[in-house]
Amino acid sequence: MKIKLLEIAHGRSGDKGDAANVGIIAYSDSGYQIIKQYLTEEVVKKHFDGICLGKVERFELPNLRALNFLLHNTLGGGGTVSLKHDAQGKTLAAALLRMEIET
Repeated sequence: MKIKLLEIAHGRSGDKGDAANVGIIAYSDSGYQIIKQYLTEEVVKKHFDGICLGKVERFELPNLRALNFLLHNTLGGGGTVSLKHDAQGKTLAAALLRMEIET
């Protein structure tokens, strides 16, 4: 069965210098188990191919039912020097939530 992440989670994103910070928070314990299993560093890196030019790090926050991703070399140098339309990475959580996963 295919589902979009936005059906089971919400998210926030922003900048950390040249890295983007993307948090995905599940609505339920079962949703957290799904994102924990399927939302790997490799899957997120592939989803942001051409946008994220560096490595992706994943941090688990089980008490919040959340995963936090740090996407290195993504923001074109950071908010004050970037020529990107989204220099602070504010739209990246919404982009990730539109990902479909096969459960």
